[in-house]
Amino acid sequence: MRFFASLLLCSVLSGGAAGRAETFLVLPLFNLSHSPNLDWIGESVAETVREAAASGRLVVLDREDREEAYRRLGLRPYAQLTLASVVKLGQLLAADKVLYGSLDLTPPPPELTVDGRPKDVKGRTRGTLKLSARILNLKEMKEGSAFSEVGALEDLAALQRHMAWQAIQIVSPESAPDEAEFRKQHPRIRVDALESYIRGLLAHSGSDKQKLFAQAVRLDPGFSQASFELGRLNWNQQQYQPAAEWLAKVTPDDSHSHEAKFLLGLSRYELGDYAAAEQALSEVALAVPLSEVFNDLGAAQSRRNRPEALSNFRKALQGDETDPVYLFNTGYSLWKAGDFSGAAKMFQETLGRDPGDREAALLLERSKAGNGPRPGERELEGIERIKTNFEESAYKQLKEVFQPKAKP
Repeated sequence: MRFFASLLLCSVLSGGAAGRAETFLVLPLFNLSHSPNLDWIGESVAETVREAAASGRLVVLDREDREEAYRRLGLRPYAQLTLASVVKLGQLLAADKVLYGSLDLTPPPPELTVDGRPKDVKGRTRGTLKLSARILNLKEMKEGSAFSEVGALEDLAALQRHMAWQAIQIVSPESAPDEAEFRKQHPRIRVDALESYIRGLLAHSGSDKQKLFAQAVRLDPGFSQASFELGRLNWNQQQYQPAAEWLAKVTPDDSHSHEAKFLLGLSRYELGDYAAAEQALSEVALAVPLSEVFNDLGAAQSRRNRPEALSNFRKALQGDETDPVYLFNTGYSLWKAGDFSGAAKMFQETLGRDPGDREAALLLERSKAGNGPRPGERELEGIERIKTNFEESAYKQLKEVFQPKAKP
């Protein structure tokens, strides 16, 4: 769904706005070594660059969008691509700039190996890693100079972090932090934790993902991205208590911090802690004022019989006047407040979009008769509807287009 949403948004922006937000696509590094077991490193570098860029002002394409583009073009993610294939990937995703590159590993010298494997001795190395990257400007069809990092495989975290900082200096020099501040914002992660995390992202089964992300957090308890993935997995499995516990550990500098707070609010909502849900969703609404956030905030407030609920349902409806969830919730709030004519209009519009909505049909009948809530009428209590989608990337693109940048 994100893939199609991104393409639609880019089409709208390019045709309907004076300027379009620049988007950045990060490809996994091509694995030039003879070991497919090192593919995860190319993904790790890409994820580090993507995470660092998304934490700032850059509009960065999602990993899911990139994977879908690879599938559509029939490309293998870690194989060396031609420049023409890189261009096709960028154009398919309407990217303005694309980072691509390669990795290679030089094995340790023979005196440090036994049967081809590194010796288990103090100071041993698993080999020398070389990371190289370029940034292609698709608007100008101009290829930038290569930049690289070389060091021991054990120093992967530091190498890819510095590469990420260099990339941001190139694609967004006006907003890039200095290196000391960047290191502070992006703490170094243990290499074994990184490997577990990336292998978790690449795993196909939920149980494998759960195991690998949990292992990453055990190895490095402060690993925010792994905590987010564990929280999202538990949310998707309707395990709301562990989901809330993991999501609460996501740090403010994490590129998923707003989505984590959104899912934390929904987890609290499902657990019946509506005050905590309201608090979390209020914070998200200030940073990312999406219709789905206002709707869910209104739902939490409605469960607490807070008068602000109606205002937030209306804000959600302003964003999409045809959405049946927003129409129903607004009507439900009006019905509870005794505004039967207003409620009837909302329920009629809800049924116009979903004629089989039995609750809307019942409440329309009650509204026309002027019959409000009755004590003990449980079937019509707490029937607010929530949204679980969170399209922050679309919001960031729109914000970049319509919000003028400050002049230096």
